[in-house]
Amino acid sequence: MSRVSPPWPPVPVEPAVPHPKAPAPGTELGVHFGECFGCGDEADAGLHLRSTVGEGQVVHSRFTVTAAHQGAPGLAHGGLLACAFDEALGSAVGNLMRRPAVTGKLETDFRRPVPVGSTLFIEARLDGIAGRKIYVSADGRLDAGDGPIAVSARALFIVVGFEHFSTHGDPEALQKLAAQHEKNKQQREERDWEINP
Repeated sequence: MSRVSPPWPPVPVEPAVPHPKAPAPGTELGVHFGECFGCGDEADAGLHLRSTVGEGQVVHSRFTVTAAHQGAPGLAHGGLLACAFDEALGSAVGNLMRRPAVTGKLETDFRRPVPVGSTLFIEARLDGIAGRKIYVSADGRLDAGDGPIAVSARALFIVVGFEHFSTHGDPEALQKLAAQHEKNKQQREERDWEINP
């Protein structure tokens, strides 16, 4: 018996138009927080996911599955793959929409095994907006941007105010994030100065 997927997005939506100050296509996106398990450099066993803005409403992400990411022997853990999609989809929302948002729902379809040592190429797309709801979807391909689809996902992100993070987050971690943001801002300004003296 074949499974019929419900329509996506499940409600009428407006087009998700990227923010005027969204990074340009080809821009490599930096780490949003050094200790983030998804993209951070300070999380040793993290995904170290890297992302680049694509054309239109797309962000391309990739990560290589290591032995620290396995569930069954030699294969990526399914929950970890869902985590990678959460990070990639969140990167598309955060960078293209430039609005703070959190995951409200994440659905993953596992189509084939993802072996340790393989690289998963994830293409995340903005699908639409309905009020505070942002709908996104993605496909993850094995070992190349045009490789076989191993995992697909779709998610609902909810736009929140910054108080969501200050109320529920760790104050010390938020201070680290603010310091990292300021350092990144200064580095961008220095690069702009070098390019446009």
